[in-house]
Amino acid sequence: MKKSIWILTILLPVISACQPVEEQITLLSNEPMTFDLPLGIDAPPPVPENNPMTPAKVELGRQLFFDGRLSSDGTISCATCHNPAMGFTDGRATSMGTQAQVGGRSAPSIINLAYAQGGIFWDGRAASLEEQAIGPIANPIEMSNTHENAVARLNTIPGYREQFEHVFGSPEVTIENVGKAIAAFERTIIDGNSPWDRFIKGEASALSEEATRGWELFQTKARCILCHAGPNLTTNQFNNIGVGFDRPEPDLGRYDFTGVEGDQGRFKTPTLRALRYTSPYMHDGSEATLEDVIEYYNRGGNPNPYLDELIMPLGLTEQEKAALLALLDAFEGEGWMVTAPIQLPEEP
Repeated sequence: MKKSIWILTILLPVISACQPVEEQITLLSNEPMTFDLPLGIDAPPPVPENNPMTPAKVELGRQLFFDGRLSSDGTISCATCHNPAMGFTDGRATSMGTQAQVGGRSAPSIINLAYAQGGIFWDGRAASLEEQAIGPIANPIEMSNTHENAVARLNTIPGYREQFEHVFGSPEVTIENVGKAIAAFERTIIDGNSPWDRFIKGEASALSEEATRGWELFQTKARCILCHAGPNLTTNQFNNIGVGFDRPEPDLGRYDFTGVEGDQGRFKTPTLRALRYTSPYMHDGSEATLEDVIEYYNRGGNPNPYLDELIMPLGLTEQEKAALLALLDAFEGEGWMVTAPIQLPEEP
């Protein structure tokens, strides 16, 4: 990740006690920025032409990401469900919104979400990071607000209006520009330089002998690579692996968005990076540990009429399960941890 991004996320909070945060942001560049990518991530994330990355926009997005005032009662921010200390998840099986409302799905990590293709969220209903960023604001069991009320409140905060003018050329806060700023921040959450990345790049000693055996299994007997391929360890496809089909009324996933019969029970395949931070696992948080996840796949998932043909009993031995676990730990890299602002723009 580019060094300037680390200055934004680490040094800026230190000086924020000395001057208002909005004054700092107007000193940041609003010129397009570039990335120094971590090992293993060979291409910068795709950036829409109408939303170029700039240091000032990224920092504005970071503030909005951590600001609970986007929610109806001021208690829920993006970071509530996507906590950096938990790999940008919340540690719950299913997430909780305003007034302790509990949703039906786990909060997916946003690590390397900048590289997602084919739709965002577990069911792929958002076409872009910009669309994804503003969706929870109006979700009745997440932030339970409206876009109109959210931007009306932000427009009463002089510090935000000053920053929006610097970044977007107008002090008027709009929901479109809120989404653009948050998306710009999310595109900086990039993980790489893991032991596995170094191994793939030719450093044979980067993986232990056990993790190396795990990598061989990952590509062969365990069949993991069929869905978890490429630098981001995901094909970005939607698959029915049977999760939840041991219940009377399973979540039908992508089907509820598309209405296509074959999409019943299909969910987006997530990245495998930083897994130790993101438990519990699966879209419903039904698997508490990575050991549980491996065992789930080993038994072939839960049968159902739409089970993906790639899912089948694997017959892994205890030693092979341990080797896969060692490999999963080796997928953890660096560069994605950020800190919350210690100061946000104050209301008058």
